[in-house]
Amino acid sequence: MTPKDLKYSKEHEWARIEGDEAVVGITDYAQEELGDITFVETPEKGASVKQSEVFATIESVKAASDIYAPLSGAIVETNEALEEHPEVINESPYEKGWICRIRLADAGEAENLMSAEGYEKYLEGLED
Repeated sequence: MTPKDLKYSKEHEWARIEGDEAVVGITDYAQEELGDITFVETPEKGASVKQSEVFATIESVKAASDIYAPLSGAIVETNEALEEHPEVINESPYEKGWICRIRLADAGEAENLMSAEGYEKYLEGLED
């Protein structure tokens, strides 16, 4: 399932753009590849992030993985529920498992991301 209203990165992050902000998380594909998520290091509120740069870390029973910012801007909110319940990302990657909210520095950067259809084609290429 790839929600159609989101934008996607090649590193398997998603962004739901809402006005001048974006809610960000990892895709269902990413959480499945990671396995059971045991810890999420969210970015600091107020921190500046740049598109395609590491801004968070997720640990699972399999590995630790960097999370890359799909868009540049300032962190305005983090999902505090992940501190106590990181497994929410496994259960609900697109709804309850969001990682943070970014105030966008340049909404035009969204053009660098893939549509749901583009992301699905990208995933098909990974499976070949």
